[in-house]
Amino acid sequence: MWKSDIIMMNGELMPFTDAHIHPLSLAVTYATTVFEGLRAYHVPDTNQFSLFRVEEHLKRLKVGMKVMRFEDTYDNQYLTDCLINLIRANKPDSDVYIKLLVYIEGQGLLATTGPVGFTAAAMPRKKAVFAEHGMSLGVSSWRRLSDNASPPRIKATANYHNARLAVHQAKLDGYDGALMLTPDDYVSEAPIACFFMVRDGKLITPSCSSNILEGITRDTVITCYQETTGNQVEQRSIDRSELYFADEAFLCGTGQEIIPVTSIDHLSLGDGNVGPITDKIRQDYFTIVRDPNADHKEWRTLI
Repeated sequence: MWKSDIIMMNGELMPFTDAHIHPLSLAVTYATTVFEGLRAYHVPDTNQFSLFRVEEHLKRLKVGMKVMRFEDTYDNQYLTDCLINLIRANKPDSDVYIKLLVYIEGQGLLATTGPVGFTAAAMPRKKAVFAEHGMSLGVSSWRRLSDNASPPRIKATANYHNARLAVHQAKLDGYDGALMLTPDDYVSEAPIACFFMVRDGKLITPSCSSNILEGITRDTVITCYQETTGNQVEQRSIDRSELYFADEAFLCGTGQEIIPVTSIDHLSLGDGNVGPITDKIRQDYFTIVRDPNADHKEWRTLI
């Protein structure tokens, strides 16, 4: 397997071990960082890489920078070119996961808005532990952040302290992962992934007003499902008890892709195995991200 030897900081390629940031930068002292995770899928027939939905990722990144009052330093084309250069520099021979962070790298006061720096790292694909057989979730006692406190639709590193607390609780309680509720006690999402459930043949997911990250993988799933089946995805509030009526469920995100959920609060969903709708959605997802001839060519940037 290839190694992540080269990292990029502020447009400059350098050895991975040479990347540093000052411990008193605002990125560290006040968590002034927004980030994106992206995937570039290897296309063996042409030895190319398909960078998936880079425009949408960078659009969300720039909105996060705006809300957090960062100086607007980098345009999207420049960042795209940097990501392409980073992938080529690492000479991968399999799928690539990219983490792109933009932060205030200087020291200053709480309201300081710059200077703004960025780091991009390319990493090999990790083994998907729960992808085949599914995972168990437990509803966490930690509530999802409120939009009026620390907006979850902004992909800021500060928000993930909330997620980390839920993950640790879930592990200690014997679950594979957590599912979080809103402050109003509706289902929100997992700590690092969006949630879908199937009930009576209908695909349902919490609405964007349920304190979720407006996931790009979530949008991909909704768009592809509606196009292939002709059925609408219900985007609405979900009560906790409705979870137990689900026949199937899954999580999705750029890092997680599609992860089946087989039980919630130690109650099996359906027969406790990966359901047929989940399996079909998973197959369709990997077709759309991997096949350069599949629908939605605008989502794939070939390298």
